[in-house]
Amino acid sequence: MTSEVTAASGTVHWIGAGLSTGSGLATTCDAADRVRLWHRTEERAARGLEALGLTGRAEPRAYTREALAAELAPGDVVVSMLPAPEHAPLLAVCVERGAHFACSSYVSDAVLDQVPAAEAAGVVVLTECGLDPGIDHLFAHSLIARAEAEIGAGSAASYRLTSYCGGIPAVPNDFKYRFSWAPAGVLNALRSPARYVEDGTETTADRPWEATRPHLIDGETFEVYPNRDSVPFVEQYGLPGTWKPETFVRGTLRLDGWLRAWDAVFEELKAGDDRRITALAQELAKTYPTTDADRDRVVLAVSLDVRGGSGATWSGRYLLDLVGTAEESAMARCVSRTLALGVRHILDDSLPPGLGRAAETAQRSEQWLAELAREGVPFTLRTG
Repeated sequence: MTSEVTAASGTVHWIGAGLSTGSGLATTCDAADRVRLWHRTEERAARGLEALGLTGRAEPRAYTREALAAELAPGDVVVSMLPAPEHAPLLAVCVERGAHFACSSYVSDAVLDQVPAAEAAGVVVLTECGLDPGIDHLFAHSLIARAEAEIGAGSAASYRLTSYCGGIPAVPNDFKYRFSWAPAGVLNALRSPARYVEDGTETTADRPWEATRPHLIDGETFEVYPNRDSVPFVEQYGLPGTWKPETFVRGTLRLDGWLRAWDAVFEELKAGDDRRITALAQELAKTYPTTDADRDRVVLAVSLDVRGGSGATWSGRYLLDLVGTAEESAMARCVSRTLALGVRHILDDSLPPGLGRAAETAQRSEQWLAELAREGVPFTLRTG
């Protein structure tokens, strides 16, 4: 028996004021009765609010889990902008206090372990609600539903689904990249094997960069490679069982020339131990930082091509291509606005208790995409 969701109280606790906390915090202030911004110190939280033009609209707080727990009430919403390993301990506090939880990160096993208790307590656990993961899920659900309407969900078919996302410099440099978040995370992702479907067969790339290939978008060439484990998303996206994947890959997008520019880095990744990779991350952060003068660019391209057994075909593509401004990076806008949209739907009690990942149906995905477009996250859809 499904538990009833705990009614939202109207209070939101936004934890962290780092690089991904952008204008989504302002839209949260518009939607919530009360917002508290928690950061390392109350002074830094106040400075974060001032930088976003939100002084007086949210209350600054010095973050510790104990301090947060003391202020949490049933139905409050906790938004975690903390590193992924911090989510599970924070969720435990939410479940204990009957507060809802939202983040933009992938679901970890430690978070999954707490989902049954959260559902029983009427607590929403909203995850994968940012850019990638997040908007990419919305694009995929929308494309799949459109293809099903044309080809038929019960018909035999083969398909190719690719989903590539990257945060890149708006003005290319020789390194073809600038670090806007922890370089260690970028390097360790490259050290992790990637699993995907190619030529109808599950494939693993032990060194993902060795599977890099050109990818043409509107006449511009990028470089793309698989990332993490794509295979579970075949089921998560609800693709028809009668459709067989020829290609199914979720991956990372980089500027053309990235593979050659990073050749020395790859040699280090192949030979280096954890200590050396940690040192390399620090060196790269100093050499290729994102400065106040730099503008970032976010490109997210999700494509689906389906061929039915009868010869009928359908193809569609979503493209988000956004450049940051002096006021806000493109990455912060995409992550924080999507997360804020999810928070708004927790506040209106329209999300069920338990685990959710962005919008998990085509109908809700279309609703969220329309709302994001109205609220300053533009994208295009092409079908044919």
